[in-house]
Amino acid sequence: MTRYIPLIVFGVLLNAFAQITLKQGMRVIGAFSFSFENILPILIKVSVNPFILAGLACYAVSVIVWLMVLSRVEVSFAYPLLSIGYIVTAFAGYLFFNENMGYVRWTGVLIICLGVYLITKTG
Repeated sequence: MTRYIPLIVFGVLLNAFAQITLKQGMRVIGAFSFSFENILPILIKVSVNPFILAGLACYAVSVIVWLMVLSRVEVSFAYPLLSIGYIVTAFAGYLFFNENMGYVRWTGVLIICLGVYLITKTG
């Protein structure tokens, strides 16, 4: 199973990149409220935003990669490795968006890293 870790990590990184690009797209669009009169203007903004489109494309490819993973690896091994995405997006949010990463969040990231390590050792 561990020989498929590169494929799993590739899918996870695509998913994390999707999150980062979607976040950037929404930074460009800005906050919006859910209301009937807002549906069309927001839909137009979202549908032409290159960051949103890139994020959605990454999601589509990551689903294909994930289907490949699930056809080869036990789900009880593969699915917990999705938590690598939490680690990557936490670092990316900190680096690219100057998001707050206090002591408690860093501790959580370290615990996730330990969990990923333990899962890969059982495969």
